[in-house]
Amino acid sequence: MSTWRTYPFSWVPAAGQRHATAAPGWCHGERVVALCGAGVEAVDSAQAWLWWTCPRCDVKAHELAGVPMPGSGPVVVSRWAGVW
Repeated sequence: MSTWRTYPFSWVPAAGQRHATAAPGWCHGERVVALCGAGVEAVDSAQAWLWWTCPRCDVKAHELAGVPMPGSGPVVVSRWAGVW
């Protein structure tokens, strides 16, 4: 079975933070390697998704997605800003 993903990573709550991993999928209790390099145990709960994002995983995820970190580049203002 193949899993389609928009980016080559997915988010996984683990070790008290939201980490990103290149693993194609994960289950509660499974140990995965996060983009920050930490080996973490996945937690699948509603509260876990509200944990802070691991800053190192956040940077790596933005790099893989080709999206600049907030505040790191020029501000692009839409021509539609303020229309509503």
